[in-house]
Amino acid sequence: MMNLYSGTTDPFSHRCRIVLYEKGMDFEVIDVDLYNKPEDIAVINPYNRVPVLVDRDLVLYEANIINEYIDERFPHPQLMPPDPIMRARARQLLHTFELELFSHIDALEKNQKAAEKSRAHVRDELVQLAPIFVKQKYMLGEDFSMLDVAIAPLLWRLEHYGIELPKAAAPLLKYAERIFSRQGFIDALTPSEKVMRR
Repeated sequence: MMNLYSGTTDPFSHRCRIVLYEKGMDFEVIDVDLYNKPEDIAVINPYNRVPVLVDRDLVLYEANIINEYIDERFPHPQLMPPDPIMRARARQLLHTFELELFSHIDALEKNQKAAEKSRAHVRDELVQLAPIFVKQKYMLGEDFSMLDVAIAPLLWRLEHYGIELPKAAAPLLKYAERIFSRQGFIDALTPSEKVMRR
């Protein structure tokens, strides 16, 4: 049985929960209060952050690493492309998401001075992605993939973070609704996350 130590409002933990539910696996989610973390988190993760996956003797942290491990260990449904070239492109895009979008989460979560600048940056990056969804259902085409998993928690939290998208982003918002209607996504939401959107 896999155990996922997961923050109830943490977007990175949310990614891992989505993957576990999409796979329909046997696992346990251990909810972690981000403002009062149990001491064992610092013991199993030297960075004292969630998510952390514990699978027998294996301890993994960092959402993308956890998710690739789950995807390789339980290949159905496959979330990373089977083709090495497409897989490399997917990893490159995941890295871009981290740098361009998710590096701003801290400022948005804590509503720091930089939050306004972060809101504008994230909004502009998302608007640039919108045209992709005029022609295709998901990030890599017709199939739901790890890229959709990675961006979904951010799209769910737009209102919560005070990010308003212009009309030009309509295809992106339709794409977000497609993700939000997936059973794996619905099952992965915590009560605290459900109230982030009206």
